[in-house]
Amino acid sequence: MAYTSQEILEGLAEIVAEETGLPTDAVATEKSFTDDLDIDSLSMMTIVTHAEDKFSVRIPDDEVKNLTTVGDAVKYIEGAQGA
Repeated sequence: MAYTSQEILEGLAEIVAEETGLPTDAVATEKSFTDDLDIDSLSMMTIVTHAEDKFSVRIPDDEVKNLTTVGDAVKYIEGAQGA
């Protein structure tokens, strides 16, 4: 099943909220994981692992550094579906 960008955003918001305690509505496409959401590298790896499981995609470690905003992650997951 392919997820829409809105479904991916909502799913990521739930994962980020679980990991950080932030409200889901704080997670928006323009938000930076490190600058706006204060997510460190360890938390980011946990978020990536949960996102891989939730959306049935693979996000290689060398791609994680390119996912600076929530929008970057949504686009990557959207493109990785069915790949």
